Amino acid sequence: MNANGMFADVLHVGFTVTDIERSVDWYGRVLGLELIHRQHSDNAYIRALVGVSDAVLEVAQFALPGSPPRFSTHVLELIQYVEGQGEHAVGLGVNQAGAAHLGFVVADIHAKCSQLLAEGVDFVNLPVLVTEGANAGGYACYFRDPDGIVLELMQFAPQRAQRLGIALPPSS
Repeated sequence: MNANGMFADVLHVGFTVTDIERSVDWYGRVLGLELIHRQHSDNAYIRALVGVSDAVLEVAQFALPGSPPRFSTHVLELIQYVEGQGEHAVGLGVNQAGAAHLGFVVADIHAKCSQLLAEGVDFVNLPVLVTEGANAGGYACYFRDPDGIVLELMQFAPQRAQRLGIALPPSS
């Protein structure tokens, strides 16, 4: 870690969900993420950390198969507030302050989208060609998990994918 206190890396991303069992199934079965750890958190430390005096949490942690993170066991943490839950922010638009999304790199965005469509996934858009910026020549799309959380798929342009060692499908 950097001696001057600068950030060393991203530890993980966390999302609050309404039904941990449904979300564990969806992120594992539909997205193919690897469930690393489950825990029930009912203690003073967690209540102080999250700033909710009566918080009791169910937590599930996921990793990308074959891609261990540097500083953690997981890249995604799903949290259900069993006690101390707030209101469900239904329909939070991607253009609203506070909206967040998690992006995944894929080698074949069209094949992944076909698989997700077969699972009934709610897409904001199907893959669009990126025409400007750092990802020009690639493809991207947004979709939603069962709680409406926005996720992104990104297929890099052939030149960038090659530099990073990502094998693209023949038609890319």
